[in-house]
Parts: sequence; C-alpha cells; structure tokens
Amino acid sequence: MSAVDAAAAQGVDEARVRQAIASGERPAPTGALAATRAFAWRAMLKVRHVPEQLLDVTVTPIMFTLMFTYLFGGAIAGSTEAYRDYLVPGILVQTILFTTVYSGVVLNTDMTKGVVDRFRSLPIWRGGPLVGALLGDSARYVLSGLVIVVLGLILGFRPDGGVVGVAAAMALVIVFAFGMSWIFTSLGLVLRTPNAVLNAGFMGVFPLIFLSNIFVREDTLPRGLKEVVEVNPITILTSATRDLMAGNSAGGDILICLAVTVGLTAIFAPITVRLYGRG
Repeated sequence: MSAVDAAAAQGVDEARVRQAIASGERPAPTGALAATRAFAWRAMLKVRHVPEQLLDVTVTPIMFTLMFTYLFGGAIAGSTEAYRDYLVPGILVQTILFTTVYSGVVLNTDMTKGVVDRFRSLPIWRGGPLVGALLGDSARYVLSGLVIVVLGLILGFRPDGGVVGVAAAMALVIVFAFGMSWIFTSLGLVLRTPNAVLNAGFMGVFPLIFLSNIFVREDTLPRGLKEVVEVNPITILTSATRDLMAGNSAGGDILICLAVTVGLTAIFAPITVRLYGRG
C-alpha cells in the first residue's frame, strides 16, 4: 500500500499528503570541503562517545615504552637512559603507524552495519566519507603522539630540538600515517569482517615495524638484514623523526618520506574510492 493509499484509508486529506511528499527542487549536492569536514567531525565524535577505543593508542604505547626501556635498555644500549633517548622517537613512529590499521577496521564496521550504504545514497561528494574519516583519525594520531612525548619527558627524555623539533617530527609521522592509512581502507573494503581487517593489517605492519631501526640500530644487524632494514621506509621515517627531535637537519629523509606518502596515496586512494563506489 502506498503512502497516499494508507493516508486515504485513515481519512487524511489526500491532496495535503500529495503536497507533502511531492518532489520539489532537489537540494544541491554538498561540496567536497563541507562533506569532508562533516565526516571528519563524525570520526572525532565516535571517539568521544566510545572512549574505550582510545586504550590502544594510550595504554599500549606506554607498556611498550616502559617494557623495552627497563627490560632491554641495558642489554641493547648499555644503559636505560641511553636507550630511552633512542627508543622514544621510535615508539612515537610505531604507535602512530599501528593506529592506521584501525582506519580500515572502522570502515569495515560501517560496511557490515549498512552505514556505508546510507552514505552512498546521499547527494554528497563520494570521497567525503573516506577522506573525512582519515582526517578525523588524525586526532587519534595526535593523542597517541602526545602520550609518548609526555611519557618520555616524565622518564627524563629531553629532545634538543625543543618544542619545534618535536612538533615537526610528529607532523611528519602523521602525514606519513595518512598515506599509509589508505592501504588499510582498501583492506577494509575487500575483507568481510572487522577482525579480518585487524588481523591482516597487523600481519603486514608488524614485519615492517620490527624490520626497522625503531628498536635497534641498523649497523648492529648482520649483513643482508642490514640492507633490508636500511631501505625500509619506516627506518627512514624513524631516522628523520630522531633527527628532528634532536634539532638536526633531516632534509633528505623528509623528502623520501613525503615521496612515499604521495606514492601510497596516489596508488591506494583511487583503489579505495573505486571499491567504495562499487556497492
């Protein structure tokens, strides 16, 4: 039974019903900037309403920092103080890059709940939900980075680059994470469940993290493995982060990191948008 027939059966004025549901002038599609801003705000509101999801970006990096510093610092660097200064910038990189996996998990969750289908039906820029969500995730990146920096300061870490060096290092890692997160949004649109995205994401990230100079210096590694670690983009990112925090020039490494970010975005952003539009 149509809406008009149902209204007539209840004694409602048919003319008024037709006037109410008559199609008028379609609203103009929302612009790209407005759509992106709205979905970025939505991503941050989800954190506000479900603060438990911040445990992975607060408690986990604290545990990593404390365990590696005080359990392995003496064995690796000769003292916990020396290893702390080496480790804190690396943990900053690790924590933010780990967080990128959840971009795919959140997108897959929206898909399985039918939220993405609703977004596809709206007169908005198709990339708005994707770009907005990734920009909203940047708030989580900033929070996780601040947790590590504050913890490092409590433990005695004193970066020679000061506030400017720390801010520049964090900005570089966040930009790199934005490019890397496109990989996991693609996974989020291909795999069937959020758990599958989470497992596949960490299976890919863990080797890259541990085959880098986050925890040990590359010159201490055996030949062959050393060469692999040196060309790992995460090694280059970590070296640039350490240099910026130390107040040193890191122009070459920064350019490489930005080039990798542009490359990842150029490859995986179109793939993600294409997969998103297939539904």
